[in-house]
Amino acid sequence: MDRPQKDERTNSNRATAIRVSAISVIVNALLAAFKLLFGLLAHSEALVSDAANSASDVFFTLIVMGGVILSSRASDHDHTYGHERIESVASILLAVILFTVGVGIGYRGVSKVISSARGAQNVPGMAALFAAAVSAAVKLIMFRYTYAAAKKTNSSALLADAYNHRSDVLASAGGFIGILGARLGVPVMDPLAAVVICLFIIRAAFSVFKDAMNKLVDKSCDSKTLQKMEEVILSTPGVIGVDEIKTRLFGPRIYVDIEIVCDGSLSLHASHEIAEAVHLRIEKAFADVKHCMVHVNPDA
Repeated sequence: MDRPQKDERTNSNRATAIRVSAISVIVNALLAAFKLLFGLLAHSEALVSDAANSASDVFFTLIVMGGVILSSRASDHDHTYGHERIESVASILLAVILFTVGVGIGYRGVSKVISSARGAQNVPGMAALFAAAVSAAVKLIMFRYTYAAAKKTNSSALLADAYNHRSDVLASAGGFIGILGARLGVPVMDPLAAVVICLFIIRAAFSVFKDAMNKLVDKSCDSKTLQKMEEVILSTPGVIGVDEIKTRLFGPRIYVDIEIVCDGSLSLHASHEIAEAVHLRIEKAFADVKHCMVHVNPDA
């Protein structure tokens, strides 16, 4: 894949990520206002808290947008390998925020369980039940939409935002169960659901953190990808064997270093042509490869 094609793909991924993030900001802002209104009308503390969570999601998604924009900047004199890792740094920040939100929900849930055991009860109105159901449905749509975009662009920041949407689905679903339980005479269901939701959110935070850290510490590609790379290399005319393949994740992109074996009697020009063919084949077959370096070893 030549440089113009790679630049076009990078620009396309950035445009996709920004578009998805902008939609997330608008949806979260509207949901925050919607849940706050219904929470106040229905006297639902859970829904008001969920409204505050949606408002904080606006800030969350703005970090995603910032990470995507900064990471897609072209290489410069001080950053000759590009800025892709900025997105992974943003993802770690998002993981910390997601973890904090999960712990906060769990803490409030435990506090409400204790309050409920002491006899403190609050029965919200039907409007809160309706609002929680709408919120869960909208957030489920946003999760699927953002997750698909994250996989398409290989964006860890978008993936973090998708997991955040999923945590909101769980929070709204838990709120619905809790509100329904309270209206059926079992108010303790609300805080118990919050505690369970907290565990799912913390698990998602660790998934985001792990993915981002792998892209920061030069983790290699998986064995399946390495095997496919070796097949592409060996199918190149003039290549006798492969001595070594080294890969490292650099943000959402991949750097590859390859040592191939060729006929030792070939001229320097002929060896270079084979190496260049391997280089181009790898970059064409693997869209996430940003750069491929090929070294030629003689067979004898």
